Amino acid sequence: MSLTKATSQKSAINPGWIVTLAGTAALLALGVLYAWSVFKANIPVEWGWADSQKSLPYSVACVVFSIMTMVGARLLGKYGPRVVVSIGGILAGVGVILSSMSTSPWIFTFTFGVLLGSGIGFVYASASPAALRWFPASKTGLISGIVVAGFGMGSAWVAPLARTLIKSIGLQSTMLYMGIGMLIVVVAFAQLLKFPPTGYVPAGNVAVKATTSTKTDFSTGETARSWQFYAIWIAFAFGSGAGLMVIGNLASIVKDQVGLPAISAIAVTALAIGNGGGRVLYGMLSDKFGRKAMLTTAFIFQALLVLFMSVIVQGSSLATVPVLIVLVALIGANYGANLAVFPAITKDYFGHKNFAMNYGIVYTAWGLGGFMLSQIASAIKDATGSYTSAYYLSSAMLLIAAVLMVVLKSPQPEDMTVAIPNAAMATE
Repeated sequence: MSLTKATSQKSAINPGWIVTLAGTAALLALGVLYAWSVFKANIPVEWGWADSQKSLPYSVACVVFSIMTMVGARLLGKYGPRVVVSIGGILAGVGVILSSMSTSPWIFTFTFGVLLGSGIGFVYASASPAALRWFPASKTGLISGIVVAGFGMGSAWVAPLARTLIKSIGLQSTMLYMGIGMLIVVVAFAQLLKFPPTGYVPAGNVAVKATTSTKTDFSTGETARSWQFYAIWIAFAFGSGAGLMVIGNLASIVKDQVGLPAISAIAVTALAIGNGGGRVLYGMLSDKFGRKAMLTTAFIFQALLVLFMSVIVQGSSLATVPVLIVLVALIGANYGANLAVFPAITKDYFGHKNFAMNYGIVYTAWGLGGFMLSQIASAIKDATGSYTSAYYLSSAMLLIAAVLMVVLKSPQPEDMTVAIPNAAMATE
């Protein structure tokens, strides 16, 4: 171990940066999910889809994505990141390719929702854990933010490209070419992913002597039996659900609510830039100021921003392009905080050893929160003709999430129903 440590400290560049950037690039290629609103807005009328059906592939993809993150995390420990991410790239690419061959909402729900969602789950489950193992705990927020920023920024390139291609070659051909490109790119970057060698100790790590008040590595069962897990899960579901509601319906919001359909792709891109930048910024700030403080800030700020969305309507003096772009970028940034800080707080609270599986069960909150609010928003839109009530609901949920962060505290051995020393002895 000492030789490995010395080698890592002498190395000019931590090889983990290659893993980090490769994982970021693989997730960047999967931005088609966050660009669903562009595809949704261009589904031909003759296909006969209701608005709720147009939201179904996206909503199902969110749920499947979060569930398959747990499956990917389990496979990660057995086969390593290179294999799991390669499988994910194949599933995602094939899902989008098959979507291009159908006009049925139910086929889309399976190909885009289930196959693409599964592929993204596999990649997402592997990229952050592989990168984090190369760096000390003091950089957890930063590295987590950088990796997941790739996924958040994905729609920044997918949205304008998709809009341009759809105009020239149609929706189905656009999805075909994007699916092929996605498969090739993700599988290629997967080959650069690897765990550090056995005994590797990141430079800057501080050894901590175990005591009764020291945070310990919790097994997945122990994590799920702690009250902290449920507080984190609910806060994650409410916090991410509000952002996903806007992301999944943004093109429709820009077209129907604001009356500026020509800038829908620009709005999606602005949100994506905010999303990616927010992940890095909030991740970095959480290393310095604490996870709870930054999540509480993000939730309160997001509640105000989503409420403000309700007054950005046609005829209002606020319904201008600059206001809309700034607003959606800020919503994207605060949404991005969830994806950077919740992995970090999971690692802080429940330990490094079982991080992939523990975050896998935490991450189900993202999928279920997104499914719930995106479907509720579509139902409200169908019933009332606007998203106003959905904005009020999601703002209230964000404030509840903020309260949960205020009362949250780090789990200690005495909080658990199973003795922690047994968990600490578990093998990876």
